[in-house]
Amino acid sequence: MPASALPAFGTPLRLGPHELANRVFTAPMAGVTDLPWRRLARRLGAGHCVSEMVASRAELRASRKTALRMNHDGEPGPVAAQLVGVDPVEMAAAAHANVEAGARIIDINMGCPAKKVCNRWAGSALMQDEDLAVSIVDAVVRAMQPLGVPVTLKMRTGWCSEQRNAPRLAHAAQEAGVALVAVHGRSREQGYGGEAEYETIAAIKARLRIPVVANGDIDSVAKARAVLSATGADAVMIGRAALGRPWLPGHIARALRDGVEPAPPGVSEQGQWLLEHLRAHHAHYGGAGIGSARKHVGWAVATLPGGAQFRARFNTLAEAQAQLDAVAEYFERLADIEPAGAAA
Repeated sequence: MPASALPAFGTPLRLGPHELANRVFTAPMAGVTDLPWRRLARRLGAGHCVSEMVASRAELRASRKTALRMNHDGEPGPVAAQLVGVDPVEMAAAAHANVEAGARIIDINMGCPAKKVCNRWAGSALMQDEDLAVSIVDAVVRAMQPLGVPVTLKMRTGWCSEQRNAPRLAHAAQEAGVALVAVHGRSREQGYGGEAEYETIAAIKARLRIPVVANGDIDSVAKARAVLSATGADAVMIGRAALGRPWLPGHIARALRDGVEPAPPGVSEQGQWLLEHLRAHHAHYGGAGIGSARKHVGWAVATLPGGAQFRARFNTLAEAQAQLDAVAEYFERLADIEPAGAAA
């Protein structure tokens, strides 16, 4: 007997002047959710995709890395850009710069656990200084209000398990004008280890009147349902489970909307999508895309027959066309031995 559809997932979620396509989002992940990946994930059904984090410091905007992250050519709207930084004035200025580059939603990063970010007191390190964190939120919201640009916040449960201050900080952010809060159910101390907990997200949802998005360890339709039931969240956010599977958020969204989980895509579809992604990746990065494409292809084939061997061979290829030819050949062979829909 199919599970019933979740009522809220048949209705759109509004974010300021915007109506999001559905309530299954992709988590911003540095080195993963770049423009080619976001365009594909959105086409395959993700309801909302936030950019990789963009540094707020003005002197970094001229760098190729930041310029690529601020590029939204051909991206379906509303475009959301995530900012990371520690200075309220810089963050407000960066919000303006990203709006000029095409962003229509600004997201503030208080969730990244990476040492190179936290050592500068940015990302989740801001949760240790609530006054500074709220000052940043206030500055960005004030800068964006005249433009009608909503501001969202991505955070963790706290710095460590003994300091789960996310409910207090989320409420303060709401009062400062944030339009939505996404919460990863881990502390910064956990990184990506252990298991996500959802009690803190439930406490935040109970306290706030704005939408709350649950994030952390959501890798299937069943897990999404369980997390929504445990937290009462308005939406879910898919992170590492979408590595190599940009179709997964759309797959989960359709199941939550319809009450029936569709069959997973077959290997032929997965191969077509990976080739589409690979071509867009090469076009976006130029020659540098040959190296960075390897991780995406590795993730995509990790659970497929002969995936480990193929990845090892693929990683030796040094030309874009050779990469495309290898992927096409691998999936053609796989389609011959696997029935459609057999690959998950």
